[in-house]
Amino acid sequence: MENYIGLAQTSEEQKIAFYKHTYTHVAYGVLVFILIEYLFLNVPAITNLALSLTGGRMWLIMLGGFMLVTSYAEKMTVKSHDRNKQYLGYLLYIAAEAFIFIPLLYMATRMEGGEVILKQAAILTLSLFTGLSAVVLFTKKDFSFMRRFLTIGFVIAIGLIVAGLLFGFNLGLWFSVGMIILAAGSILYQTSNLVHKYSNDQYVAAALGLFASLMLLFWYILRIFLSRD
Repeated sequence: MENYIGLAQTSEEQKIAFYKHTYTHVAYGVLVFILIEYLFLNVPAITNLALSLTGGRMWLIMLGGFMLVTSYAEKMTVKSHDRNKQYLGYLLYIAAEAFIFIPLLYMATRMEGGEVILKQAAILTLSLFTGLSAVVLFTKKDFSFMRRFLTIGFVIAIGLIVAGLLFGFNLGLWFSVGMIILAAGSILYQTSNLVHKYSNDQYVAAALGLFASLMLLFWYILRIFLSRD
């Protein structure tokens, strides 16, 4: 699309419409994730493949593949103004998230009280996501300065994950707490991008960024909840 304009140059009504479009697509992303996850967990071949990649260094293959696929999906969605490519990238990203979540959700659905734990983790995740998003949307504060800190934090986190897998040590509760803080920072940053960065036709790209941060938050909240039992 050659005639797109930055969101900052649009009217207040157009901005509100953009925000509604974005969060609607985040909601659709969550629904599609649930549907794909349900299908994956009910196809033994896919479930067994995902579970086979959770042991030791095999998880590095899973993690590396996930990072490659999601990076490609983000490029398709963020750098293109072609709506079809944006949706394809978003769908690819959701599918990758659903696949990497298989082991965690498989464990949760098969343990006693797992359904309650899932609901509690989902409610807490959505509450934090809503609250953090509201802070940015109402204050219009620019959190773009957080990009450097988030980048450093995620690089350190990946290094610790790789080291833990290679040398066989458990990262423990405090690592999950740290990742929740990083995910919260990412939500602030992505919501800030929603307000200050995107052009008026990029609500799918904005939704992907928010969806990615939401799923990261859910992953580590659920891990903490599961570790209590």
